[in-house]
Amino acid sequence: MTLNDAQRIVDEWIKSYGVKYFSELSNLAILTEEVGELARVIVRTYGEQSSKANETELNLADEMADVLFVLICLANQTGIDLSDALKKNIQKKTERDKTRHLNNPKINPKINPKII
Repeated sequence: MTLNDAQRIVDEWIKSYGVKYFSELSNLAILTEEVGELARVIVRTYGEQSSKANETELNLADEMADVLFVLICLANQTGIDLSDALKKNIQKKTERDKTRHLNNPKINPKINPKII
């Protein structure tokens, strides 16, 4: 599935089952909530925090998909082509950061052998 396919599928879902898009501000709040749920799964899976007794399932893929779904909703309702936006963003990062990380002794073990 391409990003364009995903945007079309989400739009069709909203129009078929969701009635209409929530406002952009509501979707921003929902996106924030979904990112929080993703963070909860990551901190309990990879961090030091343990799960609570009533937490039965931590589904990382599902939480990532929830974030992506709401982000796609925001893109659709604001007229953003995510495929084009991502291509431009990667190009920007490549031009801006082409040597930044390679020359960073905090992360590059070739520069700083103490890094594992």
